[in-house]
Amino acid sequence: MDAVATTKNTPHVICIPFPTQSHIKAMLKLAELLHHKGLQITFVNTDFVHKRFLESAGPHFLDGAPGFGFETIPDGVPRSSEASTVTTRELVLRSIETNFLALFIDLVTKLPNPPTCIISDGFMSVFTIDAAQKLGIPVMMYWTLAACGFMGFYQIQSLIEKGLVPLKDESYLANGYLDTIIDWIPGMEGIRLKDFPIVWTTDFNDKLLIFCNEALQRSHRVQHHIFHTFDELEPSIIKALSSMYAHIYTIGPLQLLLDQIPKEKKQTESSSFHGYSLVKEEPECLQWLQSKEPSSVIYVNFGSTTVMSLEDLIEFGWGLANSNHYFLWIIRSNMVIGESILLPPEFEEHIKKRGFIASWCSQEKVLNHPSVGGFLTHCGWGSTIESLSAGVPMICWPYLWDQLTNCRYICKEWGVGIEMGNEVKRDEVKRIVQELMGEGCHKMRNKAIEWKEKAGIATCLNGSSSLNVDNIIKEIMM
Repeated sequence: MDAVATTKNTPHVICIPFPTQSHIKAMLKLAELLHHKGLQITFVNTDFVHKRFLESAGPHFLDGAPGFGFETIPDGVPRSSEASTVTTRELVLRSIETNFLALFIDLVTKLPNPPTCIISDGFMSVFTIDAAQKLGIPVMMYWTLAACGFMGFYQIQSLIEKGLVPLKDESYLANGYLDTIIDWIPGMEGIRLKDFPIVWTTDFNDKLLIFCNEALQRSHRVQHHIFHTFDELEPSIIKALSSMYAHIYTIGPLQLLLDQIPKEKKQTESSSFHGYSLVKEEPECLQWLQSKEPSSVIYVNFGSTTVMSLEDLIEFGWGLANSNHYFLWIIRSNMVIGESILLPPEFEEHIKKRGFIASWCSQEKVLNHPSVGGFLTHCGWGSTIESLSAGVPMICWPYLWDQLTNCRYICKEWGVGIEMGNEVKRDEVKRIVQELMGEGCHKMRNKAIEWKEKAGIATCLNGSSSLNVDNIIKEIMM
């Protein structure tokens, strides 16, 4: 079904993401696809996120298009350069729990065209389920995660009940306890405690632990659940999820579905928000890639929230330089904890020969560039599914949450990655880059190409993901 002019009778979907880069990007892509299929979209950001979009891409970035509009609600969190990421995150979570319900209902009731359905990020369910009930509107949960990441979060309650979480004391972090294998979770055979998306704390009242656990347990109040994955990638877990919920929709990789929209249709029916980034992208890195041989560049990006010490940053830098491979490295201005980013002058000489550093980029364009042969990643799900879609093998350095679960599946289940230890040493970085980019990695490269082909099959005309998108639309229009 192609896009149609919206009328009072056109199904109208409210999309509300969790207010962070990866969640917003995944929700925007789904919203764009549904709009192309003929649905009216109202996309709800926080004021802070809306402002960041305008700063990154100009004042007309979110002008929208016929049938696709943006609205905002305040998150109520003051920002300052002194506030830590952890403090800001906790304040945002508290505001979501206490303020968003009334703000969201007020916004929705003032819209000129009453909504048909709410598609809510699963981690916003703390207020969106109640809002849907008060408004008398159906709600669907969109989990912008892999099925394995979702299942990992879902098991927090069981781990608490079995006394495995939280930790008894800090010594458990050092005595091999986290290597304990958990063998009772459907579809996750052989998973270790350390692979779960958990902040390992000794505090029963840890805010993040409680927030994540309650969001997943609340999921049973909703019948329809959307996942940004595809059937063949995670069949056993998807089978397990299908026994837990009435309706499961796997719809990934979304970018491959969007790529099928003819260019002329995109220009006439879509807004100008393509790129989906809260940070200004630097196109110069793509020009640099043009001068490099096929599969000769290692791309390095630790996502939008990972932070590290300056010491670790420098170790990564020397490891990349000493590998003697070309590297494209994304270094955010806020990536180093409590310090300015100052790389050694002698390292700058190596960059002139083999490296390119940028503060942000269009990741999918980079991963699909023929010069890129490997990806050193934090294993966020957005980065992971983009790498799988592009057929690029990975070096995995997970930071937290479902990145830990994704890392295990990348390396052990899907066969397209090499895990790197938590401790960053230049010799180890050098060794692992040379291993991934070297001649001995044919098996992993071939496996990456296989997943790219399978992702393409899932998103073709009658593929599982394509059919699931159509099923979502049919459900909304009922």
